[in-house]
Amino acid sequence: MRKEFQPIKFPEDESSHDCIIEWWYFNGHLTDKSGLEYSFMDCLFKADVKKVKIPFLSKIPLKTTYFSHSLISDINKKKFSERISPFSIISADSFSKPLLYINYLNPELKNNYINCAIEKIDKTTYHLKNEDLDLTLTSIKNPLLEGGKGYLELNSKTTYYYSLTNLRTEGRMKTKDGWVDVTGKSWMDHQWADTSYSKDKWDWFSIQLEDDTEIVCYKYDDGQVKTYWADISYPNGEQEHYQDVKMVPLGRQWVSPKTQTVFPLDWNVKIPAKNIDLKLTAEVENQEMLFGTINYWEGPLRVEGIFEGHKTKGVGFMELVGYPSQYGNAKYIKDEISKTTNRLISIAKDQFSAFRGYKKL
Repeated sequence: MRKEFQPIKFPEDESSHDCIIEWWYFNGHLTDKSGLEYSFMDCLFKADVKKVKIPFLSKIPLKTTYFSHSLISDINKKKFSERISPFSIISADSFSKPLLYINYLNPELKNNYINCAIEKIDKTTYHLKNEDLDLTLTSIKNPLLEGGKGYLELNSKTTYYYSLTNLRTEGRMKTKDGWVDVTGKSWMDHQWADTSYSKDKWDWFSIQLEDDTEIVCYKYDDGQVKTYWADISYPNGEQEHYQDVKMVPLGRQWVSPKTQTVFPLDWNVKIPAKNIDLKLTAEVENQEMLFGTINYWEGPLRVEGIFEGHKTKGVGFMELVGYPSQYGNAKYIKDEISKTTNRLISIAKDQFSAFRGYKKL
């Protein structure tokens, strides 16, 4: 039975809700002082262990669990690295402040840990920190309420959903050469819903145009009905919402060597009512994320085309979920055992080297 819709309130609804699944998601496009380009994604998930129906989470002896996914893309080198933590430990004082406050860590097989945070510092400023990022993000617009009220009916499911589409960003990012200072623009999504995991499929795009117009558009396929939405935030803060949206792959694909999943990389997005015709091009081909047997593509886009009859360009992010995969549980378990073994060997080597150095003193 669906719960009665309640209008979203700020800042209260930026925090946690009593629901089956919820997430706080960020992506961004950053540049260092030398002009090198990067992108990132960072997402913390909260799930009701018994109701979310994700097989490998159901064994956790807790009512609520948290897990996190993050990635860093090096646009110039056309490479990306990911971190997927199947279990995140939340501090006892998380969600205890008037503004959004989440303090957590992702356990790893090593001798120390890094504190992670998603917190609201003041009315418009956020602090995002994980193993590879330490950023301050300032929202220069009011939240975009998807569908007009921040509540979407997707045939068999409903979800609360709002976005911060234009976050002025500065801080530090970790690269293979060490920490670098970066600036840029980011995006934030917050969703919560009373729905369990399923084999549903979706194509999702966030778009940030050079004139501070932002668009989010998506197709959600629950196996019975395909639901389309597009939401626009204009430079002056006005918002519009459309369901007549066309999203067509343009032919370029990337085939995952691990899962054999075929991901379409380039897309054409049209919103006929606004004379919007955009080409979205993936910046890096291999951006596959693996979470158990759930695999998806997540990464940065280059955007160009027509907006209300005028040429435009910008950046974006794409998420493709639910595409056919040949990656099963047995293969996943084997890969995880291999990664854990390699990590333990690495730790043992480091400790042995440290011991040898101590003996020489």
